[in-house]
Amino acid sequence: MAGILAWFWNERFWLPHNVTWADLKNTDEATFPQAEDLYLACPLAFCIFMIRLVFERFVARPCAMGLKIQANGPQKAQPNAILEKVFTAITKHPDEKRLEGLSKQLDWDVRTIQRWFRQRRNQEKPSTLARFCESMWRFTFYLYIFTYGVRFLKKTPWLWNTKECWYNYPYQPLTVDIHYYYVLELSFYLSLLFSQFIDIRRKDFLIMFLHHVATISLITFSYVNNMARVGTLVMCLHDAADVLIEAAKMANYAKCHILCNLLFAVFAILFISSRLGVYPVWILNTTLFESWEIVGPYPSWWVFNLLLILLQILHSFWSYLIVKTACRAISKGKVGKWNPLHVSKDDRSDIESSSDEDDSPPPNQKHHSSATNGTNKTHGTNGYLTGALYPDEH
Repeated sequence: MAGILAWFWNERFWLPHNVTWADLKNTDEATFPQAEDLYLACPLAFCIFMIRLVFERFVARPCAMGLKIQANGPQKAQPNAILEKVFTAITKHPDEKRLEGLSKQLDWDVRTIQRWFRQRRNQEKPSTLARFCESMWRFTFYLYIFTYGVRFLKKTPWLWNTKECWYNYPYQPLTVDIHYYYVLELSFYLSLLFSQFIDIRRKDFLIMFLHHVATISLITFSYVNNMARVGTLVMCLHDAADVLIEAAKMANYAKCHILCNLLFAVFAILFISSRLGVYPVWILNTTLFESWEIVGPYPSWWVFNLLLILLQILHSFWSYLIVKTACRAISKGKVGKWNPLHVSKDDRSDIESSSDEDDSPPPNQKHHSSATNGTNKTHGTNGYLTGALYPDEH
C-alpha cells in the first residue's frame, strides 16, 4: 500500500520541476491546498443532501402548490399479475413475438398491451411536482454559488488578468474564500452522485454518473496541484448557464411556456457564447499557452489540459443539440408555441411519447385497433417532458 501511495503521489507527476510536496507544506506564513482538506467534502455532501430534502419538502413543494402544480404523476397502469410479472422479471420492452403471445393469453389486442407497458414504465418516472422541486433546489444552489463566485472573483487579480493564475505558481497561498468555494462545489457534486442511487433512476443515469465523476475529478485534481485560481474561473463560468436552464425547467413545469421560451433563449445564447467563445478564448488560452510560457509543461499539466479539452468537446456537442432543437422548431413553424423542453423523440424524456390516448384503462376483451386509429390522437409533444436538454455539466 505504501508503494502504491508513493507511486500515486509522485512529485514528478503532480508538481513542476524542482518542486516537492515539502515545499507546499503549511507554515505560519502561508497556507497551501492539501489533499486531506477535501475529506471535509464527504460529510458536507451528506449535509447538503439532507438540506435538499428539507428544502424540497418545506420550500419547493409549497411553491409548487402555489403554482398549482399537481402532485400526481403519470396515469397508472391497470393492475395485471401476468403483465406485471413479465415487466418485473423478464422485460420492460417486450418484442413483437412476446406481445402476440400475451395478446392471446389475455385476450387483449397488441396495441392495448403496448399501452399498458408504456403506462407501467411511466409509473417509475418522477411526477411533475417532484421534478419541479428538484429543479428549484438546483436553481437555488446554482444561483447562490454563482453569486458567491462573482462576488469573490471580482476582487481577485486573476479575473482581470489570467496570467495571475500562473505567477509564482505553485507557491500561491490558499485563501479562505477559495477553500470554501472548492469544498462547497465538491460537496454539491458528491451529493448529486450519491442521490443518483436513491432518486428514481432515469434513462441518462450512466451519462450523468460519468459526468459527476468527471466533475469531481476535475475539482479534486485542480485543488491538489494548486491550480485553484484557474479552477475558480472554470467553476464560475459554468454555473452561470446552469442557473438559467433550471429556471427554464421550473417555468416549463409551471406551464409558463412564454417565460420558459424566453429563459431558454437566454440560456442558449449564454451557453453557446460562454462555452464556445469565452471558455476557449479565456480559459483554454491561459491553461495551454500562458501557463506554458510562465510555468512550463509537466505531466499533471498535460492531464489537466486534456480534461479541459475533453470538456470543450462536450460543450460543442451540447451546443449542437441546443441549435438542433431550435432549428427543428423553426423549420416546423412552431416558434410561437415552441416549448424547448418538450421534445417528443428526445432519449432523455422523462415521460414516453405516444400517439395513443392513454386516459382509458385497458379493456377486458379484445378491441380492433381501427376503433382507436384516427381518433383521440394527442400531439407528439404534448405533456412529454424531458428532464433537461443537456446533462448538468461542468
